Parts: sequence; structure tokens; C-alpha cells
Amino acid sequence: MTTATQKETLGFQAEVKQLLNLMIHSLYSNKEIFLRELISNAADAADKLRFEALSNNALYGTDTDLRVRVSFDKAARTITVSDNGVGMSRDEVIQNIGTIARSGTREFFQSLTGDQAKDARLIGQFGVGFYSSFIVADKVTLLTRRAGLAAGEAVRWECTMETEESPSGAGAYSVEQAQKESRGTEVTLHLREGEDELLDEFRLKHIIRKYSDHIAIPIVMGEETVNQANALWVRPKSEITEEQYGELYKHVGHDFEAPLAWTHNRVEGRQEYIQLLYIPSHAPFDLWDRQHRHGLKLYVRRVFIMDDAEQLLPAYLRFVRGVVDAADLPLNVSREILQQSRDIEAIRAGCTKRALGLLDDLAQNQKEKYAKFWGEFGRVLKEGVGEDPANRERIAKLLRFSSTHDDQEAQTVSLADYVARMKEGQEKIYYVTAETFLAAKNSPHLEIFRKRGIEVLLLHDRVDEWLVGNLPDFEGKPLASVARGDLDLSKIKAGEEKEPDWEVGAHRELLKKLKGELGDRVKDVRLSRRLTDSPSCLVADEHDMGGNLARILKAAGQKVPLAAPILEINPGHPIVLRLKPEDARLADWAHVLFDQALLAEGGQLEDPAGFVRRSNELLLGLTSN
Repeated sequence: MTTATQKETLGFQAEVKQLLNLMIHSLYSNKEIFLRELISNAADAADKLRFEALSNNALYGTDTDLRVRVSFDKAARTITVSDNGVGMSRDEVIQNIGTIARSGTREFFQSLTGDQAKDARLIGQFGVGFYSSFIVADKVTLLTRRAGLAAGEAVRWECTMETEESPSGAGAYSVEQAQKESRGTEVTLHLREGEDELLDEFRLKHIIRKYSDHIAIPIVMGEETVNQANALWVRPKSEITEEQYGELYKHVGHDFEAPLAWTHNRVEGRQEYIQLLYIPSHAPFDLWDRQHRHGLKLYVRRVFIMDDAEQLLPAYLRFVRGVVDAADLPLNVSREILQQSRDIEAIRAGCTKRALGLLDDLAQNQKEKYAKFWGEFGRVLKEGVGEDPANRERIAKLLRFSSTHDDQEAQTVSLADYVARMKEGQEKIYYVTAETFLAAKNSPHLEIFRKRGIEVLLLHDRVDEWLVGNLPDFEGKPLASVARGDLDLSKIKAGEEKEPDWEVGAHRELLKKLKGELGDRVKDVRLSRRLTDSPSCLVADEHDMGGNLARILKAAGQKVPLAAPILEINPGHPIVLRLKPEDARLADWAHVLFDQALLAEGGQLEDPAGFVRRSNELLLGLTSN
């Protein structure tokens, strides 16, 4: 390791290098977004300086007018974007120079399809940021000085991308101490061959107005301020175009694609604030990473306070992006203050209500958009049933599931749809949970329901176990698992098929012997009113944990209380009809019936080899008879 005063050459990780090359080629058709990304970074740097200066006004020095400058040099074939924002130290340069070099790169590559158009969209979701410079430049030089540091403590970062003429330049960048008289960051792009059209004042101004007009600080070329330079969200909605809303979203959401929907409101009363909330079109790669919570940008009277203020929305709405600009909060508000502030609680409640209202509108009036939203974020929204009791009923109306109504994996059935289709005499909303859609769809627990045409929700997301545990009913109709407790469908007038009504007395001795052979593996063995085609199934007792939830908790490393299931057998099935209490191989049949039932619901066998051996021996016995 060299000292801080010397030049240090560092290498990109292999997958980052691969991603850079892929990004350059995939996004080339929309190459002008490089300027949007650099200006967005510069504006963020200005916002951060404003925030740090709240507690240390000396950081401004004699330069208090924050701005972004864009210039070009035709002779040198360079474009330069500079700002007088907070700047970066050496460590910050190495750690934060661009979002692409951060975690999640490997997961990103697993999502690539080989289709260039689709992969370009994925790259946009991943985050383009600083490295979009290399779409138009083969060499980028960054000079930065952190606010509060001396002129000689500036840092120069430089990278030359691989070209046919210079293949050795890829995969590394250099960092060295430098001299810079003013704070802030200056990024100089050395253009690739064929990019000279960008060395034009009119072209650059057009790009700035197209993508960055919403930026709230001046963007200057020469002596002219090119953008409107006021916060877009404070303007009347009638003066803001859809394109402007979309470009602000790309800035605050660090997203390449347009948002799915948004809502913009001014709230007045005890608390006064402006909220501009966006629903993204696609889920970010770190949606399930609890260590990287995203939130809203918080401003106080147009002064930036913090990124990702997660206190402004509950965790199940963590996909929402946007801005909250409060009139009454103190400028020195911290994350600790946010956690304890009653004003923040009111703003949080207001933002939650507004976000759910936006989803309500999509669900009722823009069903195609809502279906797209659900495909991206439905599993996250389901968390809200347990996390937000105050809004549980409202969230429940937004939920979508698969069901036996159409047997499609796409989750399109609402609870209101289900209730509207309930049979005469049906008092419960029936569901089955499983690890996968196919396991739910083919569950033996559904057999009598299918025969009688009674709809069952097919729950196959892991979060569904959490959901049904926190949603006891919907509009007065209790939710009931088809794999739990005893089953009584006698009051439901549906279909010609009736519930099996087996005579227990005729099978009492067989049930007793099967239970004895299985021992601690079962709580009980009984005749089934669920089965019409399968020989057996496993059922949880009314107050015991179901098998699917137990497996999920075990996989998560949780301790699971031991609760043996109930084995139900179908006395009308040919296998069971052959069984007699005195059969010499009854023990083998008992364990095979149990293991088959366990496999059918997605469980894992404790002794797979034993199951195979028993099955083979029993098959040989059947064929020899």
C-alpha cells in the first residue's frame, strides 16, 4: 500500500469490469443520459454541503452560491461538469465514486437474459450513476476536494477504459493526492472517437433542459443559467409536465426508467408539508436487503436534510421513492429526532395514507398498471398486514392471490373477488399454503374442494404464512386453512359431490394399528373428509403450527416447537381398501402413506432411502400377488 501522497493504482473486480463493458454497449442508444447522471451527482453534493453547513457554516467559506457548471473544449475534445458542493476525501473517492462498483453486482449478472434490450433495462434498474460517463468517454478524470480540507488535500481519480488501441487500460484506475483551490468536484470526460456532436453549446443545453430542468440549483453554461433552478415540487401541479415529473423521479429514485405512477400534494393544517411520492416500474435489486433501507428525500423549507429518511414511511412501503418538504421541522433535525418526533409521526401517517390511496386508484382504475405493480412489489406489500394494524383492512383490499378459480400462477384474485364468488352457505375464505405454486395447486387437501367447486386461495409466497397469521378475517369472513383442523363443508350448497361420510367404526381397529406403527410421528390417524383421489394427507391440529410454516422457520434457523401432524387416510382409495389390521407389512404401509403425504405437501423425508426400500418391497409384494 502506498502513502496518501503517492499515486495508487487499484483494480476493478472482474464482474464490475464486465458490467462496465456491458453498460457501455447496451445503453449507447440513450447515451445523453451521462450528463443527467453527472449533474444529478453534482446536485446531491450541493445538497449534502447545505446539510453539513447547518452545524458548521464555515464549510461555505466565501463561496455561498451553490451551482453546477457545464463546459466543453473542442480542441481538447473534453466535456467538464463541476460543482462547488461537499466534495470527497480520498477514502470517499475509493468507496463511493459510483454505484455500480457496490454490492449486488453478482446478483445482477444472474438476472441477465442475453437479450440486449431487456438487459439494457436491467442495467438501468441496477443504477448507472457516475460510470455512465464511459458511454461517451474512453478516459475520465475526476478532481475533488472535500469541504473543510486544504487545497493540497484534493484527490485526482482517473480511469481509461479498454479500447482496441489500448487494451491494457481496462480493469484499473488510479488515485493520487492533488492540488485544488476550491472545494467540490470536477469531472472531465475525454470523448471517444465519433462523439464530437456533443461538443456543441446548443446540444448540451438541450440535454440539460430535457433531463435536468428540475434540479433546484443553477446549472450554468458560460454566464447563463440553463435550468429553471427551483424545486419542482413547490410548483403548482398544473405547471409541471409528465416529462418533468419523470425526470425528477429518475433523480430521486436513481432509476433509469420512468415511474409507474405518482401523487403530488400540499398538506395544510397542524403540519404543513409537500409530498411527491412515486411508485417505481421495477423492483430494485436490494429490495429484500434489510441493511439497505431506502426512504424519501427529506427537505425543510427547500433545504435538503437527508437522503433515505426511512422514518417517513413504514417498511412495507420501502419501494416508494420521492420527496417530502416540511415547513415546520427544525433545520438541525437528525435521524434520532425523527424517530421521536410527533410531527414526523403525523407526516408518516399522511404519506402512508397517500401511498395506499395511490395504490387504491391503480387497483380500481388502472388494472394493468396495478398488475404490473403487484408483480414487482406484491410480496413487500403483504408485509403490511402484520406491520400496520391501523391500515390492515385497507391493505387487505389491495392483496392479490392465485386461486383454484383459474389455477394460474399470476396473482390476480382479490379477497373481494373471492367473497363475491362464495357458495351459498359458505362462511369461510379457504386457503392452502405451500413452498411453490405447483405444490399448492396439486395439494391433496384441495380434492374435495375441487370436486364441489369451492374456491381455494393458493398461497405460495413465503410471506403468506406471516400474512394469514395476521389476517384473521376479511369483511367478517374468517380465513381458514384447508390443511388445519377438522373439516366440515356440510352447510355449503355446491356441486353434486358430497363430503365423504365414512363409517369410523368399521375402520377403528385399522386406525388404531396405523397410529401404533407410526408412534411419535403422528398425533393421531383418522379418516379424511378432504380426500377423494389420494390415499393420505397430513393435517395440522387446529392450534398447532402447519407443516409449511414449520419448514420456513427451520430454514431460517428458528427453533420450531415439536407438534406431530395428524395423518388422514382415504378409506375409498384402492391402497387403503387392501389394508387389514392383521397385515404383516402394515408397518411399512403406515410409513409409506405418511411419507407420501409429507412429500405431497412439499416436506423432506428424514429417511429417503428407507422410503425407497419400503416402496420397492411393497411394489414387489403387490406384483407377486
